Parts: sequence; C-alpha cells; structure tokens
Amino acid sequence: MPEENEREKIRHLLVVKDLQGQQTIPLQEATYSLGRDSRNAIVLRSRSVSRQHAILLRVTIPETDQYGFRIIDGDFKGKKSTNGIYVNGNKCYSHNLQHGDVIAFGNNQVSAKYYAISNLSEKAFFESFTVEDISSFLSEQAHPVNPFDTLIAPDTNFEGASETVLARLASFPELIPNPIIEMDTEGSVIYLNPAASLKFPKLRESGERHPVLKGLLNAIKNREGNSFVREVEVGAEIFEQSIHYLPESDLIRTFIIRDITEQKRATAELRQRDRLLQAVAEAANYLLVDMNYESGVEKTLAILGEAAEVDRTYLFKNHLHPNKGEMAVSLLFEWTRSHIEPTQLQWQNLVYQTAGLERWYTALSQGQSILGLTREFPLAEQEILLRDRIQSIFLVPLCFEEKFWGYLGLADCSQERQWSRHEESTLLTMAASISGAWQRQQVEEKIRYQALHDLLTGLPNRLQFNHALDRALPDGGIPQESLAVMFLDLDRFKVINDTLGHTLGDLLLKLVAQRVQESLRIGDTVARWGGDEFTILLPQIKSQEDVKQIAQKILKTLTAAFEIKGHELYISASIGIAMFNDNSPDAETLIQHADAALYHAKDAGRNNYQFYTPSLSKRTPAFLTLEKSLRYALEREEFMLYYQPRVNIITGEITGMEALLRWQHPEMGLVAPNIFIPLAEESGLIVPIGEWVIRTACKQNKAWQDAGFPPLTVAVNLSPKQFRQPNLVDTLTSILQETGLDPKFLDLEITESTAIEDLDFTRTVLYNLRQMGVYLSIDDFGTGHSSLSRLQQLPLHHLKIDKSFIQDLTTDQKVAHIVKAIVVLGQSLGLKLTAEGVEKQEELDFLKSINCEDVQGYLFYRPLAVQKITELLQKGQLKK
Repeated sequence: MPEENEREKIRHLLVVKDLQGQQTIPLQEATYSLGRDSRNAIVLRSRSVSRQHAILLRVTIPETDQYGFRIIDGDFKGKKSTNGIYVNGNKCYSHNLQHGDVIAFGNNQVSAKYYAISNLSEKAFFESFTVEDISSFLSEQAHPVNPFDTLIAPDTNFEGASETVLARLASFPELIPNPIIEMDTEGSVIYLNPAASLKFPKLRESGERHPVLKGLLNAIKNREGNSFVREVEVGAEIFEQSIHYLPESDLIRTFIIRDITEQKRATAELRQRDRLLQAVAEAANYLLVDMNYESGVEKTLAILGEAAEVDRTYLFKNHLHPNKGEMAVSLLFEWTRSHIEPTQLQWQNLVYQTAGLERWYTALSQGQSILGLTREFPLAEQEILLRDRIQSIFLVPLCFEEKFWGYLGLADCSQERQWSRHEESTLLTMAASISGAWQRQQVEEKIRYQALHDLLTGLPNRLQFNHALDRALPDGGIPQESLAVMFLDLDRFKVINDTLGHTLGDLLLKLVAQRVQESLRIGDTVARWGGDEFTILLPQIKSQEDVKQIAQKILKTLTAAFEIKGHELYISASIGIAMFNDNSPDAETLIQHADAALYHAKDAGRNNYQFYTPSLSKRTPAFLTLEKSLRYALEREEFMLYYQPRVNIITGEITGMEALLRWQHPEMGLVAPNIFIPLAEESGLIVPIGEWVIRTACKQNKAWQDAGFPPLTVAVNLSPKQFRQPNLVDTLTSILQETGLDPKFLDLEITESTAIEDLDFTRTVLYNLRQMGVYLSIDDFGTGHSSLSRLQQLPLHHLKIDKSFIQDLTTDQKVAHIVKAIVVLGQSLGLKLTAEGVEKQEELDFLKSINCEDVQGYLFYRPLAVQKITELLQKGQLKK
C-alpha cells in the first residue's frame, strides 16, 4: 500500500544539456537559480548563458497537495538575461511548465526538458537518466502529468496571458500562502487575499502610501510591458513583487513572490565585505609605500571611514599624563565626514581613572574590544561620547611588541548601529597594519638614529657632524659672522683603558661627552669623531675671543674629578681650533686644520687649546698622516703576512714558520714594521691587528695541512699589550675553534722583556695557554738581561736566541761563549733552541758545532709571501 501511494505522487525532473554533457535534476526545492555562475543551483555551462539566466519557482496547486514549476527569465532582482529563454520555440518572460516542455537558453547551446511524472518510485526519482531513458521509462511504467491543466492553458506564457486565463488564476488566491493585492488605476485597494491581510495588516488603510503599492501607478505608466518584477522594502523586510496590469479591467494585480530579506542581507554583507576588503588592501598599500607615517595613517583612517560608512574614525595613544604622571589617553589622528565637526581637543590628556574610562583601559589592555550603543554604556562613558554625538562606537586595541599602546575606533553619529563581523575583522586587520607600520617606523627611526649617532655617548657621529658643518657653511664669501671647528682629544686616555679596562673607559667617555655638551651654547654641535676624539661645531662666531671662552670653559669643566665605580679619575684634553676664513674655506679643510692644531696643542704640553695658522702645516710631522692611515689599514685589507721558515741545522728541513706582518700602503708602498708597529702599540691598534695576524696565520696553516703538506708550527709574536689583554685565552680559543687548527701547531712568541716584567702574571697566562695545548716560545732572548734561572719558572717549550748575539758570534769570543752557555743550559732545561738572524756560513758552522737545533735567517730563507712558501712546501723536505 505505501508503495502504491508513493507512486501516485507527482515527480518533477529537469534534464539539462549543455556544452559539457547532460544532467538529470530532481526538482524538490522551492526555487532554483539557473546560469553559468558556479554559485547557481543549476549551472549551465556555456558563455552564451547569463551569469544568472533564469529562475525556477515552485507554485502550489489549489485544493491539492501537489505543485508545479514556473520558469521566469532573469535574476532575483528582476534583471532579464542577455539572450532570453524560449519554451517550445517561443520567447517568453514567464511560463508555467507543462510535461514535455523544451526550454532553450540563449542561442540553443544549452537546453532543458521538463518532466512531470506520476507512478515513479523514490529510488527511480533520484537516479540519473538520459532523455531516451526517460522516454522509455514513461512508455513502460510511469505516467506524464500536467499539474497546471486546471489553471492555465498549455503553451501559454504568463507575460502574454489573456484576461480569461488570469481570471482562472485568481480562482485560487484565497488558498495560496503568497500575498495577493489588487488595486485600481485610481489607487484604491479593491482586494486582499488572506495571506496579504495577515502579512500587511495596515495595507488597506495606507493605500498607495504603503511600501507594497507605493509608486506602482507611475511604474505602470513608465513601462512598456504590462508585467514586471520589482523589490519592495517593508520595515526591515524585503520582498520580490510580481506586478501585472490588466488595462481592459483597469486592474493592477500584485503577487508577493517571496521574502528575500535574508538574501538581500547576505548580498549587502557580501558587498560590505568586498568594500572593506578593498579598503584594507588600499590602506595596507599606503602604510607600506608612504614614507611619512602620519600621512599614511591619515589616509588609512579616511579609507576606513568611507568603506565602513561611519561618521568618525579615531586613533588614540596611551601615555603618562605630563603633570599627574598617571596613565592617560590622547587622540592622535581623527577623520570625520564633511558635515561632522572634528573634536580632537577634548580627547587630549584624558586620565583614564579621572575620566571614568577605567573599563576601556582594562578591557583593551587585555586584547578585548569596546563596542555597542552609547545609551547602553556607563554614564561617565556616555557623557564623553555624547560630546561628539556618538550613538555607536567600536574600539580595538593597538599593540606594539605585546604592549598595549593605543586603540583604533569607528563611531556613528547618525544612527544606533550594530557592528558586523566584517567590520570587526576589518578593524582588527587595520589595527594590525597600523601597529606594523608604527613598528616599522620605529625601526627605521632607530636605524636612522644609529646611522647618525654614536651608540655609546648618544652624540652625533662623524657623518651627522659633516652634514651639520655643510649646512652651516655660508654660500659664497666669508660673512661677518663666521664659524669655528674644534678637534678635542683626551690626554693619555689609553692609560685608563689599559689599567682599568674598556668598560670603565666607556663610562668615562659618556661622562666627558655630557660635560662637553653642557659647556656649549644652544645651537653648537658636539660629535664623537672616534675613540677618544670629539669634534665641535661653533656657528655664529663673531671673533676668536668667543671661541677662546668656549675652549677655556670646556677645559675647565674637564678638570673636576670623575667618580666612576669607586674610582676617582682625573683627565685633561687638548683642543685644536680652525676658524672659517680664507685659509680654511671649506668643510674638509676646516677639519684637517683643526686636527693639525690639535697635534700642535699636544706638542705644547697637552691640556691647552691652539688655533690653526698656516705655519702649522709645515711643522706637522709626517707620521701623523701615517698614524691616521694606520687606523683604516685593517678595514681596508692593506695588511698581509709573510712567512720565514725555521730550518733544522743537520737536515736542512723546514721545521716551522714565523708569521711576519707587512703593510702595503696604497700610496707609500710597503711600510717597514719598525715604523708602523710602534705607532700601532702607542695607539692601541696593535690589539685588533694582532688578533687579525693570529687568525690569518692559523687559517693559512690549516689550509696547508688540508692540502696534504706535513704539519708545521707557525709562530706569531704577541705584543706586550696583546699579552696583557684579559680576554687573551678566550680570543685564542675562539680563533682555534673558528679555523679548526690543532693548538699544538700554533707557536706564540713573547719577548724576554715582556716575560720578566711581571713573572707571576706571565706564569699564570703561560700556564693557561699551555693547558690549551699551544706551543710557547721566548723571543729575542738575551736582550732582557735576565737569566735562564728566572725563565725556568715559566712553562716554555722553545727559546729563540736574539740575532744581536749571532751577528757578533764570529768576531767576539765572549759572545761565542755566551751563546754556547745558552744552548747548553737551554737543552738542560728541556727547551728547543733556535738561533735568529743567521746570515753567514761561519755562523751556521759554529752553531752546528755546539749542537744548536734550528736556525732562522737570510742564509736559508728571507720572509716570503704565501705563494712562494707554498711552492717550497710542494717540493717536499728541503735541504741546504
């Protein structure tokens, strides 16, 4: 029995053919959209079909539980398709489908056939058929049905229906759930079906003022056809209304097809989402491209306000109140619509607690939003918002490095507004973009600051000083008011660095910078030039007397003691001054002449100032230029290492190398070590230079070993200043780890005088180095007037006899006895011995006779470049 009842039910099928094949669609829903857009319920795959080409509308059959389908040309908004629809070859706007109707969409690339069938099982209903299958199925078991046979004549479309047909349609209005309203051409309502009376209870008394009927008479007059569809808005609801004008009866019949409120709301949300997304993209572009952060934020707030359709957009920043010291908020940026007055002043320095905004601070600082209607807020907040006539507000926090530093807001002054999820998402995204731009600006400002300032003292650096000097120089001629440049250098500052360490020295430099700055006038500039040197720009100078007074003030302020970490330090300075005049007419010359005057001040006993005069240029020593070049030699890669082999006296084999530093000056050529090494020692540059020598020698030795050459020790001289560096062991450990060289192949040489200066200190350092596995040698033995009995206290491996003994070996009998005694005693102490500076065969013969092991000197090899030494090693074990 259930099987029989199921088969009596009318089933509706639509078989669609398009460019990609055929599909059979069981029709169950109330409405279907058809078109080429993938969002349609039924997708028609052809470019000739409109995005939304047509609508299938389910219509209830009166006095039955069955229904049929009406096809309507166009989309839900009443916009017709481009190429129209044809039912059984006839173009129509609306048609109640009969069994067997053939529908063509556009230019016949897409067609469909409609079937209304009874005696069809549920299972068969949902199976996919071809047209041939359905025809065969109908002939065997199913029966075609025309649901609309009792309503309208077959093959008659709705748009061209006669009055008789429409009268027949009106025979069931009392029964259908859709509102039907009839109005005459005078604007009087003459009929409402029950559904209309229920849905629009005040329609009859409102008449043509009611939204459903408003403008209907004018619409009829201005349209060519007698049937059309429009949208009407009644309160918060939106309906699709079908309108038919019957001129013979002076009757206008309207039919509410469906409630499209949710659809319109969804469409509006999509439009709003797209609008807001575009605003986010535009704002992000401004924030990324605009070099001016403030300009970028102002454009962003304008874009946000327009896209969100609000009256105000705000950007607030937290800060401490300038007087009360409590957390406050101020409005940094504001955008308003043209008819809204900006109110930035009333939002300045509002203390959260005093203003009654504690809730805002608490919520926003925890990452929460503040949103809602003003009338629902606490009274204190209402009072603040109503000053700007704000009815609804939405605020989200702005964070930088996880710190709450402000908030971004939307405000509506024209209506009480419920904020959408798209607006919330947009506001949060904008807040993140603004915070990112602000963070990027802070980083850029920090980079610019670091590029133009000394990080230790906070003073302008050399680059910014040069910019300031260029700006201060007048264009053309020497004006009545001149300017001066000072070059200041602290006297004997390196003594403090060497004895008390660089940390304390840095603190002293900061305090010196502060005192010098306090000694200057407003508008003067002091910069750290480098190390313990400072440059000072004095604009608007009328005479040398003005400069003298400033120089004296600086020297006097530096004479007072500096209290640093329990140390009472005294320091003085030397100052060189160059006046802007014919002798010093440009920036570069001013600085050079101030520098020359500085060295004149040092020569004059330090702690004084000297003005530049032309005669100073002639008296400036050449080594001053050399010293300045030395400061840049390392970074300009002007240093190189030569290597001098150490040779076994008996076999002639190379047993080791000594790394020797050379300086290839770009203008002066090869500078002798005895000239630049003392300068490096005096200036303190020997420490970074010496570190470079050790690293380069270790790297080269490892490269030779990796190339397959027999492993050799490479000796490097440690200067006294290097040897006393507190981080010597750490530096060497780092270099050995970096280069991968085994410590036993690094030979560190210290001079005899360095070793005996402080035996306890030397013993400690050498013990630590020996624990590392480094090979240790005493260089230039015999020049320090010490005895081997003193040196035997030290953990040494190797003793090198100074070349001054070797040079007198064959001419002075006493020297020969001394050298022999050194060799005997050294061997008894287990030390390996090398004689330096061997240049003659007689010297070699004597050394061989007293069993000295190794020699080093021009008799065998001069110091050679890396390439030459590598060529020697490639020949294998060399013999004299």
